[in-house]
Amino acid sequence: MDVLNHKFTPETWPEHPERATLEAKNKFVGFWLFLGGETILFATLFATYLALRNSGPDGFEHTTQSLYDLKLVLVMTLLLLTSSLTSVYAVYHMRNFNFKKMQIWMSITALLGTGFLMVEVYEFVHYVGLGFTFGSSAFASAFFTLVGTHGLHVAVGLVWITLLIWRNAKRGLNLYNATKYYTFSLYWHFIDVVWVFIFTVVYLMGVIG
Repeated sequence: MDVLNHKFTPETWPEHPERATLEAKNKFVGFWLFLGGETILFATLFATYLALRNSGPDGFEHTTQSLYDLKLVLVMTLLLLTSSLTSVYAVYHMRNFNFKKMQIWMSITALLGTGFLMVEVYEFVHYVGLGFTFGSSAFASAFFTLVGTHGLHVAVGLVWITLLIWRNAKRGLNLYNATKYYTFSLYWHFIDVVWVFIFTVVYLMGVIG
């Protein structure tokens, strides 16, 4: 079957189009291996942060209790977790062969992710203004590396989904790009889960002590 040119209808569209071809199944194997490597990466960064969380800069007037703004972090969390929900809606419409609604929900996901990234950049600029910079201490380096690496993953995800939306705007939905949309959704859920751990381990523990 030509997955690019075959004309599907809602009645002939597979129940799980993202795994309907052998190529798609092979991509899933590679993608899960990739996520395994990413899990090890973030586990290492979390371990480093926890080991250095008490190694603050000498003479720095702010503690993590006064440095972290939980209200700002809650806004970031709301944006990112909501974007995870909108990506679920997008996959739902993909499985129901509704290309237009899938594109709309993926676009909303991208907008929410962009909002998250903008707030995170604002947070970093604020910290730098307070003198809390990457090179100010081992703890600061661990913080910016962990949170910054997650932010980089969000940025990569935004580029990924933007290209998917743009490149497939005129092609419509087929078994080839259905797999790509679905793997993006899995990737997005992964970075959302990582953020929940960052929120708990970095910010919540940092404020509560």
